Amino acid sequence: MSTQIETGCQEIKVTVADGVRTIRMDRPEKKNALTLPMYDAIAAALTGANDDVDTRATLMLGLPGAFSAGNDIAEFAKMATAGALGEPIVAFLNTLAQSQKPLIAGVDGLAIGVGTTMLFHCDYVVASERCLFKTPFTDLALLPEAASSLLGPRIMGHPKAFELLCMGQAFDAMAFEKAGVVNAVTSADALEDTALAAAKTIATKPVGAMKIARDLLRKAGVEEVESRIREEAAAFATQLGSAEAQAAFAAFLNRK
Repeated sequence: MSTQIETGCQEIKVTVADGVRTIRMDRPEKKNALTLPMYDAIAAALTGANDDVDTRATLMLGLPGAFSAGNDIAEFAKMATAGALGEPIVAFLNTLAQSQKPLIAGVDGLAIGVGTTMLFHCDYVVASERCLFKTPFTDLALLPEAASSLLGPRIMGHPKAFELLCMGQAFDAMAFEKAGVVNAVTSADALEDTALAAAKTIATKPVGAMKIARDLLRKAGVEEVESRIREEAAAFATQLGSAEAQAAFAAFLNRK
């Protein structure tokens, strides 16, 4: 039996069934570009999972062809003018680091910017063959976020992390699997079933043992991750107000 959880944001759908809390980004007209209300809703759903006995694993999904196109560019342009990073974004990033339940992601199609960097916080990632992973931070005169400057090199190694985060190179699903970010690659048609099956398998494990084992894998770095999120956010906010970021945003919006 599935239970739907009210999020207060129509673009974020949350359900719980068979021990799995599914958080679905649902903004098809913008390819799941994330707005501040969407960040708030996802953060609340992740925080709620921590104390929910019915949630034993959390699955994050997007839509066919679009996991997330990253941040809503119109909102980001406003942040650039103000020279500040939205608090809901920072709060969301911290909930990823503080998640007490296993995080699984099912990624189909576009995973741009934070749509890629949030995956570094997941325990298990399934990607479709048509995925495109890209972080065009420096193209917009911006910086890595979500502690990706710490977790990216740890997971992928410095050379590949540099390609992704500094050069803005695109990766396909097979390349991301080889780099250690993705656990399994499947067809687009099988993507959600495969990701849900993995989440259900994790949810059947003894809760206490799973928590301790996961904590042992993550505990040594949680404080460091939170510290890096703060450090990146401060640098990001400063860079948002820079002349080169203003120029890059103006050029991007004019091109759009």
